[in-house]
Amino acid sequence: MQRLNRIEGQVRGLRAMIEEDRHCLDEIQQIHAARAALREVALLIIDQHVTHGLQVAASGGDEAAVADIIRVLRAGMRGQD
Repeated sequence: MQRLNRIEGQVRGLRAMIEEDRHCLDEIQQIHAARAALREVALLIIDQHVTHGLQVAASGGDEAAVADIIRVLRAGMRGQD
């Protein structure tokens, strides 16, 4: 939640920069910072999901858990630059 609050602040900061007609390089830098922060949140979510899925798969050999992990990893890979 703390990371999401920080991202929200970055987006509000970007809006203010645009409203103030700040130099475009400053605005682009803010966009890159927000995107990097969102990417980190996505990685944390994927990490938690994969960790749990591996525990489920290891405890019972559940093929559905493995398929779900692969589906999440594919979705995460599509989100990369």
